[in-house]
Amino acid sequence: MKFTFFSNTAERLKTLSKKRSFRFGLPFLLFMFFGSFGLERFASLRYEFRRNETLKPENLEKYGIKKKKVVLQEELEKYKQLDINSWENIRGPRPWEEPQQQKPS
Repeated sequence: MKFTFFSNTAERLKTLSKKRSFRFGLPFLLFMFFGSFGLERFASLRYEFRRNETLKPENLEKYGIKKKKVVLQEELEKYKQLDINSWENIRGPRPWEEPQQQKPS
């Protein structure tokens, strides 16, 4: 009498194993669920062993980068001096064409 629970469970598993959704659906769902944990761990390796460092303004000169002081008013004056109303549209060469020399203006 005390083994009725286990015998009923065994019978239930036999009937479930015959069902197509249990045979194919359960392994698929388990694969998706546990696979996401595996992918998360695998993808985290990318960030753990990254060699790139964030550049800080204090360390720029160490890498040979020199910052220029830019004043917006001076840049605005440079752009005001440009003549943007008289320009000519020049078509660039296609890959199969020979590059043409520009006519001196």
